[in-house]
Amino acid sequence: MKLSAIKLTIISALILTWAACSNDGEVRDFGVTAVSKLYEPSNNKAIVLQSSTSAILYFEWEPARAEDSGNVLYEVAFDKADGDFSNPIAIVTADNNGGQPHATLTHKQLNRIAALAGIESAMQGTIKWTVFSSKGINPVKAEEERMLTLTRLPGFADIPGSLYITGEATEGGADLAKALIMKKVADGEFEIYTKLTEGKTFKFVSANTGTPTEYSLSGEKIVEGGTTTATKTGIYKYYLDFNIGSFSTKEVYKVNWYLNWSQKKIELPYKGFGVWEITNYTITGLTGNDNTDDRYKFRMESSTGETEWRAINNDSKPTGNESYYYMVEKTNVEQWTNNQVWKSPSTTGWSDKTYDVTFSLNPERPYTHNLVIK
Repeated sequence: MKLSAIKLTIISALILTWAACSNDGEVRDFGVTAVSKLYEPSNNKAIVLQSSTSAILYFEWEPARAEDSGNVLYEVAFDKADGDFSNPIAIVTADNNGGQPHATLTHKQLNRIAALAGIESAMQGTIKWTVFSSKGINPVKAEEERMLTLTRLPGFADIPGSLYITGEATEGGADLAKALIMKKVADGEFEIYTKLTEGKTFKFVSANTGTPTEYSLSGEKIVEGGTTTATKTGIYKYYLDFNIGSFSTKEVYKVNWYLNWSQKKIELPYKGFGVWEITNYTITGLTGNDNTDDRYKFRMESSTGETEWRAINNDSKPTGNESYYYMVEKTNVEQWTNNQVWKSPSTTGWSDKTYDVTFSLNPERPYTHNLVIK
C-alpha cells in the first residue's frame, strides 16, 4: 500500500523506536488495533460547504488500542467514492497532533479535498473517508468506511501558490518581471495595498516569469484570463481568495499617526509600494498628559470605514526587536485599547521634536512601522 503519506516523519519513527526498546534492547510491539467504529459524520451525510472561516465539520471515531497500552496516533484518510484507500487523495492528522480520536476540518479544507476527488467548482459529489491508527509506523485501516457528499465552493481546483499584480494601472507597470508580489495570508488567499491609475488595466498572475496563469475580476468573482480596468486613481487593498473564487477591495483614503492621549492625528502621505511616510515633521504645542503620555498607534480611513493598526500583542516599552513594531488591523476604533498600543522611545514628551514615521504594508515583509526621533 502506498501509505507513506500517512506515516510520521522518519525522526518521529526513530524516536518511537528508541522509546519502544526495553533495557536489554528488545524491541517492543508497535501493534495497534483497527478503529472498529466511525461516529461522526454519519454515513452519506450531505454538506453544502460554506466560505466562512468558522465553518467546520467534526469527525469522531471509537478509540483504538495499542498492544503496549500506550498512546495511539490517528489520521483521517479521504478517497474518491470508488477508491480503496491504497492511495488516498488526502490525509489529515487528528486533533492534538494526531493524539485524539477526533478531527476538526474547516470547510475550506474539505473544499480542497473535494477538488482532489475531481468534484468541479460549485458542484456536488461524493467522497469516502476512514481512519488509520498507528504508533507512528505500520498504520492500520479502520474496519469501517463512510461516504460524504459535498457541494463545493465556487473556487478554483488549481490554487496558485503565489500571486502577483501587474499591468499599466499598477505601480510596477506592464513589465511582467516588475510585477508586484502579493502577501500570502493563507493557502489560496492573497492581499496587497497598492496604487492603481484610472482608465488603465491590471491583472493577477501566478508568477513573474515565463507564461503564468492569468486572472482578472468579473462582478464579485475571480476568473481565469482577461484584465480589469481601474475606474479611479487611488490606493487600494485587494484581497483574493481562490478557495472560494471571490475577492474584496477597499479604497484607502488616509493613514494617520495617532497619539492616544491628545488624540492628535498626523497624516502620513503615501510614498508608494504599500508604504506611507512622513519625514522631518515637528510636533509642537502639546502640554501635560497630551505631551508626556507616550502611547500611539495608526488609524486608516477607507471606503469601508475607519480601522486601527496596532501592535500584535504587547503593552510595554520597546524591546529593540523588530517584531515589536509589527502590526495588525483591528476594527474596534477607540482611544484606549488593551495591549494594543506602543510606547515612544522618548522620555521627555512629544513636543518640540522632529520625527520620521514610516507605516509599511509592503507585502514582501511583515506589516510594520518605524519611528525615528531626530
